[in-house]
Amino acid sequence: MSTVVNEASRSDMNNRLAETDITRWHLDSSSRGQVAWTYDNSTEREMGEQSFETKYWLSIHPQSPIPLDNKGNPFEAAKNGFEFLKRLQSPGGHWSSEYGGPLFLTPGLVITCYITKTPLAAEVKAELVRYLVNHQRQGNDTCDQGWGLNVSQKSTVLGTALNYVACRLLGMDAQVPMLSRARTTLHALGGATCIPTWGKVWLSLLNVYDWEGVSPMPPESWLFPSFLPFHPSRWWVHTRQVYIPMSYLAGKRIKTGLDPLTQSLRGELYTQTYESIDWFSCRTLIAQTDLLSPHHPALKCIYSMLAYWEKICPQTLRKMGLDHVYGLCAMEDDNTDFTHLGPINKLFNFLVRWDREGSDSEAVLKHQLGLSDYLWMTSKGMFMMATNGSQLWDLVFITQAAVEAGVADTEDRSSQETIVKALGWLDKCQIMENPKHYHSSHRHMARGAWPFSTKKQSYTVSDCTAEALKSVILIQQKLAYTPKLVTKDRIYMAIEVILSLQNSDGGFSSYEPTRGPQWLEWLNPSELFSNVMVDYSYTECTTACLTAMSVFKAHYPEFQTSKIKQAMESAIKFIHSTQKEDGSWYGSWGVCFTYATMFGLEGLSVNQESYENSIRAQRGCHFLLDRQRIDGGWSESFESCGQKVYIQDTESQVVQTSWAISALLAAKYPDYRPIKRACKFLMDKQKPSGDWEDHSIAGSSNGSIIVTYPLFNFSWCVFISFYPLRAKTKRDSLTGFEL
Repeated sequence: MSTVVNEASRSDMNNRLAETDITRWHLDSSSRGQVAWTYDNSTEREMGEQSFETKYWLSIHPQSPIPLDNKGNPFEAAKNGFEFLKRLQSPGGHWSSEYGGPLFLTPGLVITCYITKTPLAAEVKAELVRYLVNHQRQGNDTCDQGWGLNVSQKSTVLGTALNYVACRLLGMDAQVPMLSRARTTLHALGGATCIPTWGKVWLSLLNVYDWEGVSPMPPESWLFPSFLPFHPSRWWVHTRQVYIPMSYLAGKRIKTGLDPLTQSLRGELYTQTYESIDWFSCRTLIAQTDLLSPHHPALKCIYSMLAYWEKICPQTLRKMGLDHVYGLCAMEDDNTDFTHLGPINKLFNFLVRWDREGSDSEAVLKHQLGLSDYLWMTSKGMFMMATNGSQLWDLVFITQAAVEAGVADTEDRSSQETIVKALGWLDKCQIMENPKHYHSSHRHMARGAWPFSTKKQSYTVSDCTAEALKSVILIQQKLAYTPKLVTKDRIYMAIEVILSLQNSDGGFSSYEPTRGPQWLEWLNPSELFSNVMVDYSYTECTTACLTAMSVFKAHYPEFQTSKIKQAMESAIKFIHSTQKEDGSWYGSWGVCFTYATMFGLEGLSVNQESYENSIRAQRGCHFLLDRQRIDGGWSESFESCGQKVYIQDTESQVVQTSWAISALLAAKYPDYRPIKRACKFLMDKQKPSGDWEDHSIAGSSNGSIIVTYPLFNFSWCVFISFYPLRAKTKRDSLTGFEL
């Protein structure tokens, strides 16, 4: 059976690159939320003692002043969890955390820096390698000694080829045992000729794969009228923001010059000599290990036509297309202050600006300076995150948990300061202006929205705006000691953003209303991901927006009354329509049926549907209760996301259990015994320091991407620990639920 790490692989690394002193790393979190890990090289340790926050994320295990005991009481468990969170809060008022999971991001960083000759500090290089070493697959299966698409997943061609290349570019010798094993796996899987298209592009840029083996992605497609249903501006924002710079790079066939290392890689990545490869035949050659979304016949036909188009495309038209997408890249840089929606489009944009403007340009310098926003250090090394963090997303759940659990309603000055600092960060994080290039860059309105991570990133996200709005209202309306930082006008602006994101089916999308027809999925070129061509309506986003409107309406009944009422009714109909026969809802942004069923039942509760009066609520409750484990917990596996059926993990998880309890409480499930068992499981799992440890995967996207949310252990457990007591006794008594 494969494991992720062993001592032999660590020995491989230590033979090549020195491990850094982990006690010299420091997490620097700005007031705006940007994070940067800095290494103290000074003899005197000029940066001083590591903070509690730094030590925690490096698993140095900072000690709490006094070991805490929840005494079998949910309120004590919630208080203890919040005490730990108070110490973990960043100076700016938010909470910093990793946003990891994918293993195909760090290689893009390394390749980009190699091509552009952007220097990486020795300590950064060492820790990037250490992370890759610690996540290489081990065991006796020669087909599984590389890297997967995500952490803890079986080896794929994309993961193995790209991470192998990254290790080589970072200084490892090809004959190091761990790379010999990885190379054996890569060849057993078919070699790099059958890497998915994203990998083909990265390797082509590095000049270790030929652009002739990459399917066309003509930049002139952006010159079509935008009203056409297939125009790229109608694609889901993540997809189009990757393919804008990718079409430039592929359209010009950008590649770095050959050197001894890349020449050697040409001989290491393939099962035949580089010169003998029929590159054209490799365009649609994708290993089965990597193929989640096979090409639709319509896309195959289009690729055949585009292959001919590439031969006859007038150079003047190609130049017009290249100029247009270059302009879109420059506008995206301006709109996000070089932060970007995600790491892939940031790196590709970096390469576009480097090619067009040169290595000494201001744009290239800004791209280089912004790379640190995406790097996160752990006890196992450093990696590139899937965004520049999840600051806003984590903060809203923590603050909602603190208010709803009652631990924020306190005379304790330190707790009050924690909440006020968090509110201050929420205040600063709201986006107050639309992007600089609002219409010309095909962006949705952002004025009044909140982003997923930081204000600088600047993208409207429906559920982030909704949950942030709920947090602001709860903090400012329910707690007497908080200042009213977010004004009524700004709260109105946020509601306007939410209303703008509703689709004709009543549901809410993630970043913008659905722009294209569903048949655009036929044109999905990614091979790796499903449902990425259109921004669909999602149960999670819909419930977040629905509950935000409900909270807003309770406190501001005078604003847009009829419009909000109609929007809520339509949202409830959407939630009704997406419930499955077994009573569950499918989750697109978390694992998976448990996550979405929590949102589904919460959405029904806004419509006063409960277990007592709603067959839908009854079915949802029974779905969850049928899957409760003997120890009282729940344990859904990430594999559910891809298989689209509930798959149980090996052991109960605190986050999954919290979600299930929340769902049952939202539905007012009348039998308290399973909820009590689940709460006991949570309290038994709480550590003396006040935190909970849960290394299971909580987040997901696109059916195949793992997303880690370490702070979910706190936010959901704090919320749930006291909520059952509050729901049962209405806070008239703190007795009767001791376990």
